[in-house]
Parts: sequence; C-alpha cells; structure tokens
Amino acid sequence: MPRLTDAARKRTFLGKLWALTAPFFISAEAPIALTLLVIVIAMVLAIVYVNVQLNTWYGDFQNLLQAKDLAPTAVAFFGHHLFTVNKFLYLIGKFALIVFPAVILSVYSTYLRQMLSIRWRRWLTERFLGLWLEQRAYYRLQIYGGGTDNPEQRIEDDIASFTDVTLQLIIGIINKTVTLITFVSLLWVLSGPITLPLFGAEITIPGYMVWIAVIYAVVGTYVSYRIGRRLVRINFNQEQYRANFRFGMSRLKENAESVAMYRGETDEHRGLMGLFTAVWTNWWELMRAQKSLAWFQQLYGQAGGIFPILVIAPRYFAGAIDFGTIFRISQAFGQVSDALTWFMDNFVALAEWKATVNRLIGFVEAMERVKAKEPEIRVSAGDGMASLEAEGLGLALPDGRKLLEDLSARIEPGDRVLISGASGSGKTTLFRALAGLWPFGKGEVRVPSHVEALFLPQRPYLPQGTLRRALAYPGAPEAFDDAAMQAALHLVNLDQLTDRLDESGNWSMSLSIGEQQRLAIARALLLKPDWLYLDEATAALDAENEQRMYSLIAEHLPNATVLSIAHRPEVARYHSRRLAIDPETRSATLSALATR
Repeated sequence: MPRLTDAARKRTFLGKLWALTAPFFISAEAPIALTLLVIVIAMVLAIVYVNVQLNTWYGDFQNLLQAKDLAPTAVAFFGHHLFTVNKFLYLIGKFALIVFPAVILSVYSTYLRQMLSIRWRRWLTERFLGLWLEQRAYYRLQIYGGGTDNPEQRIEDDIASFTDVTLQLIIGIINKTVTLITFVSLLWVLSGPITLPLFGAEITIPGYMVWIAVIYAVVGTYVSYRIGRRLVRINFNQEQYRANFRFGMSRLKENAESVAMYRGETDEHRGLMGLFTAVWTNWWELMRAQKSLAWFQQLYGQAGGIFPILVIAPRYFAGAIDFGTIFRISQAFGQVSDALTWFMDNFVALAEWKATVNRLIGFVEAMERVKAKEPEIRVSAGDGMASLEAEGLGLALPDGRKLLEDLSARIEPGDRVLISGASGSGKTTLFRALAGLWPFGKGEVRVPSHVEALFLPQRPYLPQGTLRRALAYPGAPEAFDDAAMQAALHLVNLDQLTDRLDESGNWSMSLSIGEQQRLAIARALLLKPDWLYLDEATAALDAENEQRMYSLIAEHLPNATVLSIAHRPEVARYHSRRLAIDPETRSATLSALATR
C-alpha cells in the first residue's frame, strides 16, 4: 500500500514521486510488470535501430533519384543469388523489409505498455481504496477537514492518468536518450569538422552540427520553460474546479427528490453555474498560457525543418557532400534536436502530469495526516468486556463549542436505552462517540468486545446493486437464503419487494424514505446484531408503523442491547432506561423507565 514516510514528506517532488511509484515494482506484481517493461524497452531500442537503418536508406534513395540510377542489382539471401532487379525496385523492397518490422514493433510496444498501465492502475486503485477505507479515513477526512477534495476523482481519474502518462514519459525518456546517443554519433561522422577563422587564426570544430543541435535545443528548451512554467499551477486548478463542478451535479442527482420538492431548480442552476464559472475562468487562463507556448513551439518546430539544411548547404554547394548525405544530416539533426527538445515538446503533458502527481501525493498525505491525529475521546474494547461504559465523557463540536460534559454511565447487555433531548443537544453526536467515530471532546468509552453491532441512521445507506445486497449490508448476501430474506421483508410490510431480491437498482431513489427505514429494520432482523443503535431510524414512519418496528425488534431480537433516539413518547414503552440530555447544563442522566 503506498505510504509516505516522514522522510519522504520532507524530500523533494522526485523523492515523493519515487515513494508513490516504487512499491508497485517491488510488489507481487513485480515479475510480470518488470518483464513487460523490459520487453517494451527492448522494442523501443529496436525502433531506434530501425530509424538508423531508415536514415541510411533515405540517403541511398535520394542519391539514386538524383542520379536516375536504374542499374541492375543482384538480390541474394545468405550468399545465395535469388534474382536480379533494377536498383530502384531493390531499394523499394528493402524499404518494405525495414518498415514492416517497425510497424509490428510500434503496435505491440503500445499494446504491451497499455497492458502494463492497466495492471499498475488496478494495483494502485486497490491500494488507494484500502488506504481510503482503513481506519475510516474516508469519514475522518470530512470530520477533520483533511485538506483534500474529491477523493473519487483522485482514485479513478488521477490514478488512470498517472499510470498511463508515467509509463509514456519513462518510455519516451529512454527512447530519446538512446536516440540521442545513436544519432549524435551518426551526426558527428556525417557532418565532419568545419574550420572557421577566429581573430586571424583558424579553429577546427569536429562534428560541428552536433554542437549546433545542442545549442538550438538548449535555447528552445529554456525559452519554452520560461513561457510555460505557469501551466503546472493552472492545470492543477483546472482539475480541482472540474471535480467541484462534477461533485455539485452528483449532489443534485443524489438529492433530486428534495430539490424537486423545494422547487430549487433556480438556486441549483445558479450554484452549478457558479462552480462552472471557476472552470470557465481558469480555462481561459489555460488557453492563453498554451497559446503563448504554442506560438514559440510552432515557430521553433517549423524552423527546425529548414535550419540544418541552411547550415549544411554551403558544403553541399561546394561539392564536399552529396545530395543523399545532406538529407541524412538533416534527418539526423532532427533526431538529435527532437531528443534534446523532448522536455520542450512535452511541457504541457509534463505540467498536467506533475499536477496529477501532486494531487495523488496530497491525497496520500491527507489520509496519513488524519490517521495520525489522536482522537480526544479514547475508545477501547477490553477482552471479556460485556457492557458499554462511558467515563468522564465530554462532547464538543469541531469549533470547540461544548455539547456534553462529564457523562459517566454503564449500559449492560440486554438494556434498552432511549436517548432523549432537545434538537441540537448532541444525541447523534453521542451515538457517533459511542461508535468510535467522534473525536472531539474528552473522556473514555469502553465498548464490549467480540460483539456484532449495527447502526441504523435516520437515512439508511442502501448500496447500489441488487436488493439482496442492500438488505444484507454490511453482511455477505450469500450468507442468507431467499426464505430468510423474504421473511424479514414480510415482517416489515415490504411484501412488494420479496420477489425482487435479484433486481439491481438505485434503491435510495426508487424507495421512499419510509420504505428505506423499514428495509433497514428488516436488515437488523436478518443480521441479528448483539448491539443495535437506532438514530431516529423510524422517524419517517407513522406512529402505528413505528411501534410495529419496535415490537418486531423486541420480539425477534430479545437478547439484543438497543440504544435508540426517537421523539414520539409512545416509543418509550419499548425501552427500560432513558438517557436524558439537558442542553442547558450540558449534562446527561441515565435513569430507569417504567415499562407497560
């Protein structure tokens, strides 16, 4: 799982990039990954060799066209004469023999690189999901305000971009490095020395076209960097603004019914356009930055086609080199220049890639940061402990405002406790603290060990997928047969769903909130938890149905410990004790209830 140590956090960008990249290549995937990488690199090297052969072929072909040479040439194979053909057709056949392998190498090098990319993406996605879910980091990021946004974009979009572009960059660097070494030596030999007068003397520069190519590339790269360096920041902002816009639309979709009831379309439109305005404004800044860079890159690229010919032309007109050689020098100069200006040509891609890496690194650091925070409320589970105990428990909001002070209480197995208090007094926050989710406050909570607990909030979570999965969540659907599931649905008056267990859908949208709450109660009857926490889990039901749900819990979960938040006074009859919160004194009292 990708983690950044303290030392890694203090390192440079390259150090953090290494901490993000290296684990894959030393994982269980390493043998296949390294094999694929080596094969792709070997193919890239082979393509460079083919380019050298093409450079020679083009020189011969240009000389043939200039000389109009159609002399017969013998075609042999391992010393055995096959047939005779004119030189033009011979060179065309040789071209086909060179290019066909190059096509195969190009296609399969891309295919195998993509194969490696998707394997790396799957591995990273699995690790990031684990990092996001473990120790409830997904929840703690929201509670603490972890300094990162849109985790779904980081895990889906950014990982896909990171793996694909990183491999492209690695292969590109290797390709251009080998190309540079190969064609520098070729250009050195082809261009030869040049003698120039200097202060009354003569100076000879060997391989002078190599030095010209270096100067040409260095100037181009420096100017490109100066023009385009702000693209890193702009691309980072663009991805963040786009993600915020997508998230706003997702929230509208998730809360479609509420928005429709409020007739809030005008406000939603205004809010979404506000988010898109940030995308729009930043996009114009991105366009202007890319336009400035494109001006230079286009001029530089067009000049690169004619510049080497202008430099080498005097030697050609002097008869020092033939027409084929000037073509080979021009092509070799282009290969060297392209290799040296690789950074300039890929500046936009590098800027986008660096922004992606920064987002992934920021996401990892944010998750590690919230996991490292010590909660102010200590939660422990002692061996053999059967009761739930709160000692000196105080609850506070993230801004420091206190909700509850010095609660000490003990809840025994089998207790049925009703938590009551005015709205905003901290009832749900108390639930979160007892669940080990709420970090703000003080004191200690000791929870029973080796028991199954189930929390049912006011709006149940129904995962997308089959109804079977939604009913059994968070248990495994295959652990329950159809008869048990249908019986649970029947008990909560959801008979219309009994024959839809294998139907997939967005159940949070297709079921009313009352049906969702009854489905959650059916879930409790199915899972049979030892401890059941009900946070206004029946608030959307009418009084008769609410009492029916509590009756079902009492009948089918007789040994379960139940803690519930509910407002109707009739619910008290299903509880044996009351934990009353007084917001004025920020205190809570646990007392017995008279049951009927």
